[in-house]
Amino acid sequence: MIRRTAAIAIAAVGAAVLAVPLHAADFRTTADAPTVLYDAPSAKARPQFVFGRDVPLEVLVSVEGWTKVRDVSGTIGWIANKSLAERRVLQVRVASADVRASPDDAAPLSFRAAESVLLELAEPASSPGTTASPGWVKVKHRDGLVGYVRVSQVFGL
Repeated sequence: MIRRTAAIAIAAVGAAVLAVPLHAADFRTTADAPTVLYDAPSAKARPQFVFGRDVPLEVLVSVEGWTKVRDVSGTIGWIANKSLAERRVLQVRVASADVRASPDDAAPLSFRAAESVLLELAEPASSPGTTASPGWVKVKHRDGLVGYVRVSQVFGL
């Protein structure tokens, strides 16, 4: 009887965990250059890194005017909220990303983007991390070129 009760309790906990919605990652970009990443939420903390403008960062937590973030390399630190913007920018995370004319591997190549190139999100996703074409996202290069890149090749979604 005890084993059966324990099994029912474990099943109930498992069902409750599965019922909790998964939260998509929240991303912001650096608003100004230079933007300093600190090891604690204070301008008196030790600086870790300096970012340029429009660098995408994953938001981990916000506390009293500061946001704990993670960059494309996995570095974690704190940035003042005033240094973050809502603009959505993606960063290429592979050696070379093929940006296609349409969301299909057989589509003509629009352009290639090298690692660390910043691309603007050209078509807002209907919900975070999703697009009308699963696995692809529409982007725009600062030179005006537009196309679709595989989601797995960029950071910022």
